[in-house]
Amino acid sequence: MNRSYWSRPVTFETTTLGVYRTISSTAEAARVLLDDWPVDEGAAWSVAQQKCLVALEGGIDHEEARQAFLKAAEEAGVFVRDS
Repeated sequence: MNRSYWSRPVTFETTTLGVYRTISSTAEAARVLLDDWPVDEGAAWSVAQQKCLVALEGGIDHEEARQAFLKAAEEAGVFVRDS
């Protein structure tokens, strides 16, 4: 099993109202944060990017990257379903 997959996926609302996306791995989270995030600034956003990249290199647990992604979503005002 690929260890970059999270124990629980994260479903969040995209910039299109009512449209949701589900991600289930650190690699997906990194792509979203780098390419599809609604804002390109913020402390939690920056930390989440860094933690995702470090986790992909094996430096930290992928669940830590997941938690950082959730904090970035909160900071950006992104609605997250049951995470």
